[in-house]
Parts: sequence; C-alpha cells; structure tokens
Amino acid sequence: MGLLEEKVWQSSIYLDGWVKGGGGDYDVVEPATGESLGRLGAASPDDVAKATTAAAAAQKGWAAAPYLARAAVLRRAGDLFAEHALEIQDWIMREGGSIRPKCELETHVAEGECYEASALASAPFGELLRSEQPRLSFARRMPAGVVGVIAPFNVPLILAIRSVAPALALGNAVVLKPDPRTAVSGGVVIARVFEEAGLPPGLLHVLPGGAAVGEALVADPRVRVISFTGSSKAGRLVGALAAQHLKRAHLELGGNSALVVLADVDLEKAVSAGAFGSFLHQGQICMTTGRHIVDATIAADYGAALAEHANHLPVGNPTTEQVALGPIIDAGQRDRIHAMVTASVDAGATLAAGGTYEDLFYRPTVLTDIPRTAPAYAEEVFGPVAPVVAFSSIEEAVALAGDTPYGLSLSILSGDAMRALELAERIPTGAIHINDQTVHDEATIPFGGVGDSGTGSRFGGTQANLDAFTEVQWVTAQSEITPYPF
Repeated sequence: MGLLEEKVWQSSIYLDGWVKGGGGDYDVVEPATGESLGRLGAASPDDVAKATTAAAAAQKGWAAAPYLARAAVLRRAGDLFAEHALEIQDWIMREGGSIRPKCELETHVAEGECYEASALASAPFGELLRSEQPRLSFARRMPAGVVGVIAPFNVPLILAIRSVAPALALGNAVVLKPDPRTAVSGGVVIARVFEEAGLPPGLLHVLPGGAAVGEALVADPRVRVISFTGSSKAGRLVGALAAQHLKRAHLELGGNSALVVLADVDLEKAVSAGAFGSFLHQGQICMTTGRHIVDATIAADYGAALAEHANHLPVGNPTTEQVALGPIIDAGQRDRIHAMVTASVDAGATLAAGGTYEDLFYRPTVLTDIPRTAPAYAEEVFGPVAPVVAFSSIEEAVALAGDTPYGLSLSILSGDAMRALELAERIPTGAIHINDQTVHDEATIPFGGVGDSGTGSRFGGTQANLDAFTEVQWVTAQSEITPYPF
C-alpha cells in the first residue's frame, strides 16, 4: 500500500499523530485544473506551542540514543523515498504543477538527503584543544534542541527534507511548517516516511499554516534554531523576529541569478542551457536564470534563438500532457508575473516571445533590449521570464552581473573554462557554475547565498549541517581541584 492511500492524513495535521488542527481544514487544490485533491488540516499558533512542548520532551531521549539508532531511521527513510518515488512524484506533479523530470529530481535528492544525514549521526563531533593549564580541554557539538523548519511551495520536498533530515540525524526534534499550497508533498509525505521509518513519537511535527503559524514558530522559546527558505522580504521578517528572541535563523532567500554568455560559445548549446535555466518549473525556483548577460556581438542572435526555443516549448497540464512547463502555482503569482512583464515592455523592452497566458498557464517569455531599471530585469520575477541584455567588454559584464542585491547562483558560458572561472571570482555569489545553467542542487553540497539571497551556506554538506543544527560546547576536566588564593 502507498504512503498516502490510507488517508490518515485527511483533514489533519501531524502533531503527536494525525489530529485535527486548530485552524480547521482546507482544500488541497491542483493548480492545473482547479480541482480538490483532498482536504488537509490547518494548524493554529496554539498548535505550535503543543508541538514544541512535545518536541522538547522527546528530544532529550533521542539525543541520548546510540548514533546507530538515529542512522538506521535515516537510512530507512531514504529507502522509503526510493520505494514510494512514483507515488510521491505524482503528488508533487499534481499539487505543485511540476513536470515529471523535476519530480524525479525531488525524490532523488530527498533519498540522498536522508542517506547523507544518516552518516552525520556518526560524524566526529568534537576536537581536543590545547590548554595553558594541566587539564583535558575539548570542544564538542551538542544538538541545538528543537529546530523550526519553514519551507516554500516551489520545490516542496527538497526544501523541507534538506533541513529535516540532518536536524533529526544530529539529535534534534523538528517542527516543520510547509507552505499550505504544497503541504502534502512538502509535509505529509515527510511525516508518513518517518512514521514508517520508525522515528520515535514526538520528534517530528508537521503544521501547515500561514504567517501567524510561522511567527509563532519563530518566537516560541523552545525553538532554538530556525531554518527558513523563502522570499527575501519574508526572510527579513523571520531574521528580525529570531534576533529579538536571541536565536539563530538560517535564511536561504530569493535570487536574480545571472547567466553570462561570452562570444566564443556554441550558440545553440548556450541558448539551450539558458532556456532550461529560465523556464524549468515555470521559473519558480530561487536559482532560476533571471538575467541573460550576453556579449554584444552575439546578443541579437542569442535573443532570437532563445525566443524560438520559448515559442516551441509546450505548456499544459503535466499529468495529462507531455509538456515542458506546467501551471503557475496560483492566480496571485501569475498576475504578479504578468504585471512585471507588462511594465517592462512599457519601459522599452522588446517582447520577443510569450507574455501571454491562459488560466494559470503562462507562456515562456523572452524580453530583449530590456532597460536595466525594468522590473523583469532588476527584480526577482519568479516566473518563466528571460530578460536579455548585451555587454561590450568584460568589465561591463562584471559590472552587470554584480549589479544586484542578490547573490545566490552565477553561471558563465565560455569556450575557455579557466577564463570563465577567473571572471566568476570577481562577482559575489553563493554558487558558481562554469558552462552550465544556474539551477543545481545536490545532497552533498553546502548551499546558500550572500546579500539579499541569505545568510550563507547553511544548507547541505557535512560542515554546513553541523554549523546549522548543533551548538559548540567547551569542556575541561582535571584530576584535582585547582587551588585558588581566595
């Protein structure tokens, strides 16, 4: 039987088992059709307090358990993501409007995150330190306690499990608030996996809800670490509230990533990479290629070829059609995208492709000759929009790529990879990809951005996870009490 077939999660939240939420329940809506996929419970701020109380009580025993026990649960969770991959992918497709390859990536990375986290349970957790005194001196890493995870709608499984898995492996309890729009694939699935994997009760709670639930989670005194993925606007609020309560907030936020295209590229390969970077998952990815910065000698050809690619990409319901782009998540996001495109054309950009929609299906859009102050170039669109600008010198390319408050991902396409790497070193960013597009993620890598894109690499990779979900404690020990003159 599938993870979700028993319907134990219907109209419920996961708080010490499947229970009714204090916020009632709501329809899980398929954006491609507008149909209800079922009903899910909504949490209230009072539910947060109940969850963190249970989590804090359960966490101490979990931290004291043998590391082998924690590792076994994480390995089993990875196996379950593999065993139920097709079922989970179907939910990501229907609930989030994703095409099948993107869904396959999510289950693949979720599986890997659990396997990598299982190894964290046995990672070295301290170091011997030299001391001026004749004593044993060492630093050790201790679980932070209760970790709050707030995850968005766009890549719901990956952006939740990448914090949930390592936090649990390192001896913490977790309270997860998924986006209500994708709370099955980004929340219920994770709860069911860990139920089946044998995670002891009280260590994981899943509370779909809005801003009030997120605020309660950040402010709760039992939560010591917040792991947040979302917009830069929301991240500032989360960071400020966390600071008021003297707790750490690890923030992975928005982006407006540049793809710099030098004149010596294979044009068709460059355009293909650029199209993928801008149009994958309807551009609803923080690492989306938001700006195509192209050598002036090939910019016109590049823009024309990119528009041709856009015009040939099929858009539709990914569950019933073979498409490259599915629906935008909801009408509010679609309208925001269209307003930015319209305003950019009004500001002088040329609409080379797209710029139209039917229901929630927005055509992949290419804007050439776009002014640098136009919203679709200067701001994060979070939609399938590819602005193209030209540069006349390497110095101008560096200036254009760095002229943004964001710093999440950067790509440079060139026939000379070392030259491209030297160029990339002049542009502040959290990730660099030479001769590839901007959208990449793996379970083994440290990931995060600079500037308005967040507080650095606090997601993924052994060291980043240790920094994110543990506290460093100094310990000394000696055989006799030190004599003092008092």
